[in-house]
Amino acid sequence: MSSASQSIWILWFISTYLFFGVVSAQTCSNYTFSSNKVFRSCSNLPYLNANLHWNYIASTKKIEIAYRAPQSSKGWIAWGVNPTGTGMAGSQVIVAFRHSNGSMIAHPTQLKSYKPSMQPGSLSFPVSNIKTEYSNNEIMIFAVIGPLDNSNVNHVWQAGSSVSNDVPQMHPASGDNVQSHGSVDFLSG
Repeated sequence: MSSASQSIWILWFISTYLFFGVVSAQTCSNYTFSSNKVFRSCSNLPYLNANLHWNYIASTKKIEIAYRAPQSSKGWIAWGVNPTGTGMAGSQVIVAFRHSNGSMIAHPTQLKSYKPSMQPGSLSFPVSNIKTEYSNNEIMIFAVIGPLDNSNVNHVWQAGSSVSNDVPQMHPASGDNVQSHGSVDFLSG
């Protein structure tokens, strides 16, 4: 390959990367929720094409969150906090899916192992105002979490393609599904 061809290839690659980087950066900041709810901060999460939106309420150390991810109407999503580690085991999440009666439901559950029950349960921190909706091939979870002792937390997010007897089934154990964790600072954004 000639030097000129290499330069053109590199320029095309950089331009394409920058274009898609800008497009993906706009994914959460320009999103309009059907309820016209406004979130001051958001993050395009690096895996599963998911987005986290939030409002940090400093006076109460509570966080209003909206987590959204692409999903079929037969699948499920989850988002939560791991107060003791960085991965899935030990996480405390909110899971959302379409119930067998046709309604969308969301509930908190603890992921105590790599084969969690996914049954409703309480978390080690308060969670309230849990809601979910399905729109434009996305499932969304809304909730208020906290107060939390620290605004900088380890969080996890996940998606699976099936629900059986109203229980979310195992997600893929490779690729983006095993990398979907990180940290978020709700205070600084």
